[in-house]
Formats: sequence, C-alpha cells, structure tokens
Amino acid sequence: MLTDERLLRTCLGHFATGVTVVTCDVDGAPHGATVNAFTAVSLDPALVLVSLHRRSKAGRYLAGGPEGRPFTVNVLGEDQKDLAEHFAGRRAAAPPRWAPRTPDGLAPRLAGTLATLACTPWAAYDGGDHVLVVGRVEEAGYREGGRPLVFYEGQLRGL
Repeated sequence: MLTDERLLRTCLGHFATGVTVVTCDVDGAPHGATVNAFTAVSLDPALVLVSLHRRSKAGRYLAGGPEGRPFTVNVLGEDQKDLAEHFAGRRAAAPPRWAPRTPDGLAPRLAGTLATLACTPWAAYDGGDHVLVVGRVEEAGYREGGRPLVFYEGQLRGL
C-alpha cells in the first residue's frame, strides 16, 4: 500500500479538474466550500458526487446521507478565481454574490457561475479521510460562453 502522501498528492495533481463551490444552508445562512473532487454518477436518476474532507465544515454539514442537507454544486468559470479562493478560506477582494433565494427548499446558489446543480441528499459513503456525498439533481442551469476554471499541479488557472 502506498504510504507516501506527498507522492500521491503530486501524482493526483497531474490530473486537471474543474473547480466548484459546494453550497448549503446552515442555520439560515449560506455556507460554501471550494471543491475540485466532483463527478457525474448517473443520468437516470440524475446523480452527482462530491468528495469532502471529513473534518471540514462542509464534510460535517453534508455527511448525513439521505437525511443530510440539500446542497448546490456551483461550477466556476476562469473569471471566478477570487470566488474559489474565498471559499477555500483566503481573503477575497469582494464578498460572494448570491443568486436570489427561491422558496423551493433547495440550497443557496452563487450568482454568475458557469453552471449550477441543486441537489437533495441521496447517499453518503465512507471514503477514508473524506466523505463521498451523492446528491440527486433537482434543478440545473448554465450560462453560455464561459470558460472553466481548472485546478492543475496545485494551481487555479483557465484553459
């Protein structure tokens, strides 16, 4: 079994990923976390998966499986690096812009992202030091003409 965490991180860093902010509602206030471990699971039913560090706030908020909180996956564009850094805990030049709240019971959404996938909890699985959260996509939307923000070799960059 591989035990060199640095080697594993370096190898995984050679796989380019998109960048998302996963948002949820916590005690009436929006919360978000920058996440690059996101994938589609199924088209029927529409399911997506996010991998969250077990000790992170987002991991604790969403680890409840079917009894957990609704969440939204907000796919970031290359012009939203500041937003990714804000939700990764770094100081941002401006606060995030939120889309108007809707009375649908789904999680808050960020304004201006490339795509949003509003999910209800489907399942949560043990993933070692991470929790794998599967959500059923209830609503989805996108904007035309944007280019994605990607994470490669430890850097946020455009395509």
